[in-house]
Amino acid sequence: MHRAILAPDFSLSRIVYGMWRLADDEDTSPGHVQAKIETCLSQGITSFDQADIYGGYTAEAVLGGALRAAPHLRDQMEIVSKCGIVAPVGRHAAVGVKHYDTTAAHITASVDQSLTDMGIDRIDLLLIHRPDPLMNHIDTGAALDGLVASGKVRHVGVSNFRPHDFTLLQSAMRTPLVTNQIEMSLLHADPFTNGDLAFLQERAIVPMAWSPLGGGALFKKRNKGLVKLLTAMGEPFGVDAAAVAIAWLMAHPAWIAPVVGTNTLARIATLADACKVTLSREDWYMLYTEATGAEVP
Repeated sequence: MHRAILAPDFSLSRIVYGMWRLADDEDTSPGHVQAKIETCLSQGITSFDQADIYGGYTAEAVLGGALRAAPHLRDQMEIVSKCGIVAPVGRHAAVGVKHYDTTAAHITASVDQSLTDMGIDRIDLLLIHRPDPLMNHIDTGAALDGLVASGKVRHVGVSNFRPHDFTLLQSAMRTPLVTNQIEMSLLHADPFTNGDLAFLQERAIVPMAWSPLGGGALFKKRNKGLVKLLTAMGEPFGVDAAAVAIAWLMAHPAWIAPVVGTNTLARIATLADACKVTLSREDWYMLYTEATGAEVP
């Protein structure tokens, strides 16, 4: 599998395994989580996407259980995590309202807790999870720089930031922001035309795409025409509609890295099928037209 180069010394697998539902599985045992990781690794998927808030602040600990039971896996993985959302669940159950916290104190405490929960000594890529309307970019930037300097975090980036949020934070940092993880799919194609993707492409910053299958909504009855087209395009490659939908994102020259999540081992075993698909420019626009419901102007 090709790699997505985020920095001269750092890359992600082109497809990233998303762990946002890891703690929701009926089986969260270390052995079952290890099987998921090994199924990814066997396909060349070496990058794993986490966040402190996933599973009500429990998903990182579920991953940590597997890494403690099978410590040899850690050196084969790039671990991505996020912080900055405070929701009234789990360890933050006492807070009065869901909010964002991008203060240096919160970011540092969150990273320390994530390292403890996952049983690791370094996060490979830390993202600020959401833009914070109260963000003091100087404070936040200094915290991220400090975490990289300390060795607790290897690289930093953001998630769900608009270009102006990105440049504001970057203006106060010495360390480059190496990615922006944004929602992109056939059902959420706005970033292809609203400037979000162009901003990253201009700067050679690799975008990560969350919910690349629309959170499963792609396969709802209302999208049967699109699914039929995806299925037909997948047949020559021996893959299903989901693989073609992921390949549609990967065909873009910005080198998008989709974050794909499922708890089913059989589905995990097919995640790399997207790499088998080659789409022509006409194929790409045929899917885009079907998804948006109108031909391009």
